[in-house]
Amino acid sequence: MPLISAEFLLSRVINPSSLPATLKAASALLARLTRAGLLQIKLPSLSAAAAVDLAPWNALVAALSRHSLSSLAIQTFSIMHRVALPLDSYSLCSALTAAASSASNPINLGKQLHAYASKTGEISSIFVRGALICSYATSDAIQDAHQVFDEFPQRNTVCLNALLNGYVQKKLWMEGLSLFRSIYSLMLDPDAHTISSLLRICAEMSFTRLGTQCHAHSIRRINGFETDAFLLSSLVEMYGKCGLFNKARSVFAISKQWTAGGRRDVVLWTSILNAYARNGQFDDVISAFETMVAEGIRPDEILMLAVLSACASSGNVTKGLVFLEAMVKAHGLVPGHQHYSCVVGMLCRAGELERAWSFVGETSPEEIGAWGAVLCGCSDSGNVKIGEFAFQKAVGLDPGNVGMHVELSNLYARVGMWDELEKLRKTMSEKGMKKEIGRSVFGAT
Repeated sequence: MPLISAEFLLSRVINPSSLPATLKAASALLARLTRAGLLQIKLPSLSAAAAVDLAPWNALVAALSRHSLSSLAIQTFSIMHRVALPLDSYSLCSALTAAASSASNPINLGKQLHAYASKTGEISSIFVRGALICSYATSDAIQDAHQVFDEFPQRNTVCLNALLNGYVQKKLWMEGLSLFRSIYSLMLDPDAHTISSLLRICAEMSFTRLGTQCHAHSIRRINGFETDAFLLSSLVEMYGKCGLFNKARSVFAISKQWTAGGRRDVVLWTSILNAYARNGQFDDVISAFETMVAEGIRPDEILMLAVLSACASSGNVTKGLVFLEAMVKAHGLVPGHQHYSCVVGMLCRAGELERAWSFVGETSPEEIGAWGAVLCGCSDSGNVKIGEFAFQKAVGLDPGNVGMHVELSNLYARVGMWDELEKLRKTMSEKGMKKEIGRSVFGAT
């Protein structure tokens, strides 16, 4: 609601027939909205000088974009264009960043800004080109991003990283690997960001040999490799996903002596906890988490999900519930539906189906995943009564959910209720529901 009010007021203050007054009024309004707490950000002070000074307006667009107020950032940029302020590469980079995160047709916004940059000549700026590639890649226009990259004669590692990260974010692993393989023909040197993206590809595709080569390259060629927590966490993640747990643990252990004060950040801790979990060492996940908290590292929602999953897998219900409570009271985090579903699964695995039912009703009654976890638990234990109740709750939220129907059919089959199973399958057939066929992907490099 505050954002809508801000946009409404901003749109009403624009008066193209009186440019200096318009600039002054719009600047004053945005500054006042900020001081009133409507924008929830600290903007630079804008005065009457803003009528002729581009800098505060650039800072304004950048601040709005940086604080995820993309709609206001784009509207402010539009104001600057309408009143004929001399937009520069800084203005365009901020606007492109905002366009990428816009909820309203980000690809179209990116193309409009692309056209403007081409007409004004700002497209020749390496910064604008990089921001444009990043905007397209983030907006599901990865082919447009690659075209912009190919058309630019002065390609650099920053632009390549933006495109490579786009492929990684879209899980186009082989396309990303193909791009990386062109890096030396382009006379470019991979940096820490390049290697981090490549390690993500290696982790997802189990390219162990290439991942090990990335590790060796980082040691030899990346300055500050030992203190780059993000690169180290990518290495730990890669080794963990490729099954080389001892190497993951070795990288994590070595990182302590290089990080500031021996304090590894939460991203690095999350990577090693995930590596422990993939190796089936769930008690070590819990132990490492307690060590991390003792070192004064504040967990985030992603790390807490890994810890709760470990509690569920190890059957440690007591600690799981303690950690969920501490998540709110001690760490100031807000549990999401994934956290609740994890706790539900933990309770179901421990055979506490009624407790799981009550927990879902109290914490996440509108989350279909939580009811699905209860149904899955009932399927494992053969509890038809609670399973049918959970099924009714789930299909009430999503009547066409095939997975819920399949899980209920598994429950009927487990307990030998063949008549009910036949009726359910007939219902699924009449509704055109089909179970998806499983697939596997193998790769080598």
